[in-house]
Formats: sequence, structure tokens, C-alpha cells
Amino acid sequence: MAASRPVRLVLCVALAAGLSWPIGLALGLGSASTFGVVIAVLVIRPDFGRVPAALFLLLPVVVVVGLALGTLLKQLVDGPLVWKFAIVTIWAQLLGQALPDKLLVARNLLPILAILPLLSSNSTWLAAWHQALAVCIGMGVGAAMQASLRLPGEASGEAPEGPPLPARSLAQRFADPYFWRKLVFSALALSIGMGLGAVNPKYVYFGVVLLLNESVGATLLRVRDRMVGVSLGVLMPWLVFNTIGLNSIAVGLVMGGTTALIVLLRLDVHLRTALISSGVTFVGYGALTDWYIPTRWIDYLLGCGLALAVCVLLAPSSALQTLRTLARQQRDAGRLELTAEMAAMLPSARAEARWLGQEQQLQEELQGLQPKLKVELK
Repeated sequence: MAASRPVRLVLCVALAAGLSWPIGLALGLGSASTFGVVIAVLVIRPDFGRVPAALFLLLPVVVVVGLALGTLLKQLVDGPLVWKFAIVTIWAQLLGQALPDKLLVARNLLPILAILPLLSSNSTWLAAWHQALAVCIGMGVGAAMQASLRLPGEASGEAPEGPPLPARSLAQRFADPYFWRKLVFSALALSIGMGLGAVNPKYVYFGVVLLLNESVGATLLRVRDRMVGVSLGVLMPWLVFNTIGLNSIAVGLVMGGTTALIVLLRLDVHLRTALISSGVTFVGYGALTDWYIPTRWIDYLLGCGLALAVCVLLAPSSALQTLRTLARQQRDAGRLELTAEMAAMLPSARAEARWLGQEQQLQEELQGLQPKLKVELK
């Protein structure tokens, strides 16, 4: 079962992408079919566990709300693009922060979805409806392909849940200083990207919205995932572009090829980011120009740099130091236990430790705290 899983995963992604594209075109969705392709491959779980049922309700609602917000404000706000970006971003961030912390995924998606209508000259309510419909088609195709290639022993898999987040009231969520830091710089990100001379300043915006986190370690972790995923995600489109054209076979080859590359390199943690990069690069643009791939990489690098600079220079928070403080408190209290709060902070602390060259020291500290738990820094 486990031995065949990588092959089935590549086949599943290729079939889901290759089928969702012509279905969208057949229904007259046009360029919105790109949404279906990207969502179809993202809902596929590498372990072939069942897709959480709540996702089929939550994702369409978030997509509709985000696209509707951007479409409405684009028509209401009069001014330059940077001003429209700032207004839409602020509203999306405020709306997302009003959501409970357990809907963190929806909170991160809203600012991305809301600005998509600003990036197209054909931002109408009909276009937003086509995009939302394409998302639903992609979810259905991806789930169906995964179910058809799932083996009986994998049917009971459920989405992994992280440590429970402490519940915060609405007032506490809006009193979070890190939220306001992110809101201000995401609203300014497009104008900063333009000032830095980015060819596609929208990627500077994406960098701040997707990567800027409370702690330096968490931001570093997301920056690493973004740059590795973007770098690997453009390889297959680069190999295929301007050769066999944009069709269902090419779409399947590109998305399946990206999955195979990630599996061969054993970089499964970056699979989703790489698939998004491949889908946007190839399906979203079709025949690529020579300048697109390098400038996209450079512009994302500028976004990563801006997110890191903001995180380090303005009210920096160190996950590594916080974890060490919690570890000392545990030892002083005579408890050798890795709490849920510490477990949630561990990936970010590891990212900081790698950057500072303190991996071995962190390893020893964690092993001293929890002798029965083998903690490995990969």
C-alpha cells in the first residue's frame, strides 16, 4: 500500500488537473477554469485520507465572500490601483480577524481572494461567479479522483489536527499588535513593491500577506516553503511552455510532473506550494514569455525580504526564546512534559535554530525536557 502511494499520488494529481480543465472550458468558464485546476490538486491529500466534509462548505463560502468583497469595492472605490489594493486589503484583513481562531485558514485566504478582482480588467459579478463555480468543480473532481485511487486501508484517514489553539474573544483578537502590524504593511505592500521596481509587485503583496507571522521563526519557516515551492513549481511549466500548448494533456503532465519531482526529492512538505506555483505559472498564463519565470522568482524574493524585515525590525518575537523560557519553567516546576503550546511553537523554533546555527543545542534542550520523546531536527 505504502509503496504504491507515490505513484498513485502522481497519477491522481495528473488526472484531477487534466479533467478539471476541460470540464471548466466545456461549461464556458474560460480563464476561470484555472481556479478549478489549482483547487482540484490541492484537495488531494498525499496520504489519501478523506477530505474533511467541512471543507466542502467552508471553502466555497470563503471564495464567494472574498471575490464578492473585491468585486464590490473595485466598483465603489475610485482612485489608483495602490489605493484600491489598500482599501480592499484592510477590509479583508478586518473581516478575517473577526473570524474565530479555529478558522485561521479562511482568515489567510480572504486577503488573497479579495484582491484577485483588482488584478483583472474583466472583474464583473459574472467573472466572480465563474471563478466560484470553478472552485466547486475542482473540489468535486479532486475528491472523486482521490476516492477512485484510494485503497481500503486508507479510507479512514482524517485530516491531522494540530494542538488546540486558545480561544480568544473578539476584543482580544483585535487587540493583537501583530495583527495591526500585518494589516498596515499588507496595505502598503503593493506600493512598496512598485517603489522597489518589481515587475509584478503583486507577488510582493502575496509575500507579506502569506508569510508575515508573529514570530521570526514562523516567518522564516514560511519563507523557506514559499521559495522552495516557487522554485520547484516553475520547472515543469518551463520545460513544457511554448511546446505542446495549453490543453488537458499538457495540464496533466505539468501538475503530475511537479508532483513526481517533489516526491523524488522527498520534499513533500513543499508539495502544495509547488502545485500552486505550477498551476498559476502554466495554466494561468499558458504560453509563457521568457521574462516571466525569473521575474516572478525575484518579485517573490522581494516579498520574502519585506516580510522578514518587518518581522525582525518591528516588535520582533522569537519563537526559539519563548520555547526555551517555557522549557525552563517546566523544569523548574519538575514537569518533563512537552505541552500543546510548546509543540505548536516547535517548528518555528526549529527554523530560528537553523538560521542561528543552534540546532544541536535545541535538540539537547528538548531531549532533556522530554527524555521519552525523540525530537529530530530535519
